[in-house]
Amino acid sequence: MMADTEQDAGATEHVQDDRPTGGPTLARTVVITAAVLAVLLLGAAVGLLIKLPGSTDNAYPDRDSVDVGFAQDMAAHHLQGVQLANIARDRSTTLEVRQLAFDIESTQLEQIGRMKGWLLLWSFPEQSVDGTHMKWMDNTAHSHGDSPTTQATPEMPGMASAEELTKLRSLTGQELDTYFLQLMLRHHIGGAPMAEYAATHASQPVVRLLADNMLKSQSSEVEYMQQLLTQRGASPLPQN
Repeated sequence: MMADTEQDAGATEHVQDDRPTGGPTLARTVVITAAVLAVLLLGAAVGLLIKLPGSTDNAYPDRDSVDVGFAQDMAAHHLQGVQLANIARDRSTTLEVRQLAFDIESTQLEQIGRMKGWLLLWSFPEQSVDGTHMKWMDNTAHSHGDSPTTQATPEMPGMASAEELTKLRSLTGQELDTYFLQLMLRHHIGGAPMAEYAATHASQPVVRLLADNMLKSQSSEVEYMQQLLTQRGASPLPQN
């Protein structure tokens, strides 16, 4: 209950604070985000030491499992989602965009905490050792070609490039809002196949449940961002 109260208070603070575009410095944003993430990771790790309904008894997934791959890749994917949301939350002057950014940031930080907590509990690193992504998925779930074999990828669909992030930080006003919505919409859509695959193929019930919840919440956010882009006379970016 206290966590909900604190989150509501945080949301109220961001909604009511109609400050100019400058916002806090990037360093302050990074420190705040790191502090929140540290708390969430600690809570997730401790919480997972308690036996949960639907969890398995001492049957942790192995290194090449869907569960481990999903937790590693989706946590990394979410981290950029938090980065995008941070920029819009602190720099946008539009109430609806700032509220959306705050909601996405809060949700994805909590989900990152759970996934990194699982990896800690299972004794696996937070990232894949070879630096590739999505090799835990069946090829048909994410491949854009006709190759019959699963192909690991260095980047995940929907991820913004360094140049795109730099551009987002340089924009203000309506241009900032529009570009944020375009990048975040592409980011949500790009990550959906991973959640879809994990929701049906993960061995751990808690992983399947989280993946399913991601699909439900992000589906509504996708629809909302599409509406906001239409209101601004803008179109979604092509999927990458």
